[in-house]
Amino acid sequence: MFQKILIANRGEIACRVIDTCRRLGVRTVAVHSDVDARARHVEMADEAVSLGGAAPAESYLRGDAIIAAAQATGAQAIHPGYGFLSENPDFVEAVEAAGLVFIGPSAKAIRAMGLKDAAKALMEEAGVPVVPGYQGEGQEPEALAREAEAIGYPVLIKAVAGGGGKGMRKVEAPKDFADALDAAQSEAQKAFGNAHVLIEKWVTTPRHIEVQVFGDGTSAVHLFERDCSLQRRHQKVIEEAPAPGMTPEMREAMGNAAVRAAEAIGYAGAGTVEFIVDASEGLRADRFYFMEMNTRLQVEHPVTEAITGVDLVEWQLRVASGEGLPARQDDLGITGHSFEARLYAEDAAAGFLPQTGTLTHLRFPEGARAETGVRAGDAISPWYDPMIAKLVTHGPTRATALLALEQALSQTQVAGTVTNLAFLRRLAQHAGFRAGEVDTGLIDRDVEALAARPVPCSRTRAIAALAALGLDQGQGGEALHLWVPLTWQAQLLWGDEEIAARVTGLGGGRYRVAIAETEHEVTRDGGWHVDGARVGAEIGRAEGVVHVFWGNVYSFAVPDPLAVAAAAGAGSGVVEAPMPGLVKAVYVTAGAEVAAGDRLAVLEAMKMEHTLTAARDGTVAEVLAAAGDQVEAGAPLVRLEEE
Repeated sequence: MFQKILIANRGEIACRVIDTCRRLGVRTVAVHSDVDARARHVEMADEAVSLGGAAPAESYLRGDAIIAAAQATGAQAIHPGYGFLSENPDFVEAVEAAGLVFIGPSAKAIRAMGLKDAAKALMEEAGVPVVPGYQGEGQEPEALAREAEAIGYPVLIKAVAGGGGKGMRKVEAPKDFADALDAAQSEAQKAFGNAHVLIEKWVTTPRHIEVQVFGDGTSAVHLFERDCSLQRRHQKVIEEAPAPGMTPEMREAMGNAAVRAAEAIGYAGAGTVEFIVDASEGLRADRFYFMEMNTRLQVEHPVTEAITGVDLVEWQLRVASGEGLPARQDDLGITGHSFEARLYAEDAAAGFLPQTGTLTHLRFPEGARAETGVRAGDAISPWYDPMIAKLVTHGPTRATALLALEQALSQTQVAGTVTNLAFLRRLAQHAGFRAGEVDTGLIDRDVEALAARPVPCSRTRAIAALAALGLDQGQGGEALHLWVPLTWQAQLLWGDEEIAARVTGLGGGRYRVAIAETEHEVTRDGGWHVDGARVGAEIGRAEGVVHVFWGNVYSFAVPDPLAVAAAAGAGSGVVEAPMPGLVKAVYVTAGAEVAAGDRLAVLEAMKMEHTLTAARDGTVAEVLAAAGDQVEAGAPLVRLEEE
C-alpha cells in the first residue's frame, strides 16, 4: 500500500478519497487553486500545494504543476478523482514517466474508450451489444443524411468526443436533419475541438443503466448495475442501485457484457460501462446496448458501495499499489437498495441556471451519507461545478430507501444561494418514480411542476414573522406590559412580495400572528406549535435574512425596522416607534430645525438601542413622547411640520 498519495482534484471527490486514505493510514497531499486556498479538501489533507490561478486551465488542469507537487512532497501516486485530468491519457503517460503511479487505467485503455465511434467498433468485436447506427469516417452532410434514412427515424446525432450532453441532437424527421447536424457539429467543435459525429437509432422508451466494473489489467469483475435514468439535459439527477425491475437474466447478461468490455481493453481500476436500454416492453436481456465507458470513478459510485459493502476507493488504491482483484465475482452480492441525489446551487425554476453565493447555513441530517466539499461559510464559485453535496440513503427495500431519501432531503438545511433542493424533494415524491416507472424523459415531461419554486404557507410566514422580531430567542421581553398585551409589527419580503405581520404577545411564549386575512396562534417552547399542532420548523439567520427550514427552505428578507419606519413617516413627517419599547432619550424640542439623518430619539427594544432619525429636513412641530415612556409599535414620537 502507498504511504502518501496526491489527489489531483477538489471538492467532494477529493474529500471522499481523503476519507478512505485516513482509514487506511495513507497520507494525503491536496492541490488547490487560489480561490480554493481555504477549501474543505485542503483543510482535510495532511499537506497542500497551491497551483495558482482560478480557472481550471490555470490550476486543476496543469498536469506539469500537479506532477511537480507530487514529486516535491514525496507522494508515490496520483489519484485523479473524476473530471479535470481523470481521463486524459497524456497526463497518465506524464505521471508514469515521472516515476509515479496513476491510480486508474492505462493511457491505452483510456484512449480505446475516448472516442465513441472507435469504442463502439471495439465493443462490437468483443461481443458487446451496440445500438444500430453509423460511426464511419465519412462526415459529409449528404452521406450522413443517407445513413440516417437507412437507420430509420427518429435518430440521435452524437459527438464522437462528447460528454455531458454536448454535441447531441435528436432528429424526428428527414426535414430536420440538416439543421440538427449543423448545430451538433458546431457545439462539438466548440466543446471538444472535434466536430465528428456518429448517428444512432433513437430508443423510444430509453433507460440509462450502467454497470460498475473493476479490473486489475488482466481480469475484471462487475459490481452490478445502477439506474441513472432520472436526467435533465443528459445530466444525472438521482441515481439508484440496483435498477428497478431488473431481472436475474438481464443482470447476468449486462454484467457479463460489461466484464467483456473491460477485459477487451486490459482495464485496471474502477470504471463504468454505460448502456441504453429499450424499456418499451420492460427490461429484456436482448434490449440493452453499449453507449460508452467512463474510465474513472463515477460521481454516483456511493450507491454501489452501499449495496455491495465495497469501498471502491480502497480497491483503487490496492490494485494500483500492485495487488490483484480484492474479490471474485462469486464473492459479490447485493444487499438492499440505495439512492443518491445531487444537491446543486442552481435555480430549477429558471432553467436550472447555476448559482453562486456564500453558504450562510449548511446542515445535513443524521442517517444519510452526505458527501460534500463545502461547509457553512464557503462560497459557491463561478469557476467550478456548483455541486454542494450528494445525499445517499440505503434501506432493505427500494421503498424504504426512497422514503429515507425524501426524509433526508426534507431535513437538509442549506441557505445563502438558490438550490435544487425543492426540485429533488418533488422528484423523490413523484408517483411514477416511486412506482419504478423511470426513463430518461420523466423529468422533461413534468418539469414545470417539478421545478416550480416552493411558496411558503401562512404558518411558515407566521413563524418567520416571530423570528424576524427575535421573539423565538426571547428578545421580546415580557409579552404583557401592565397587563396589556404587547403588539409588534413585522415587515418581511418574500421575493418581491411584501408581508406585513401584526404579532400580539399572549404570555407564556404564545403569540397571535395576523397576516392579511389569516391568523395563527404560535407557541415557542423549545420547538414550534402552530394552532396547537407541533411542527418541525427550524430557524436560520444571516444578515438581513431569516430562513425557515421546514421541508423546504424559505428565505425572507427582513428590512431594517428603522428604515421601514422612516420610509413610512417620510411623507407625513411623523416618526413612529417601529416596535414596542422604552423611550431612552429624546433629543429635540418643538420648534427645532432638523436635517435628514439627524437623531431624534432612542428607543430600547429587543435588548438593543435603536436610534430614530429624521427622514427629511424640517421643523419639529410636536414631541409626543418623553424619556422613560413605554410605547407600543406605531406610537407617534415626533411630528414634523408639513412641508
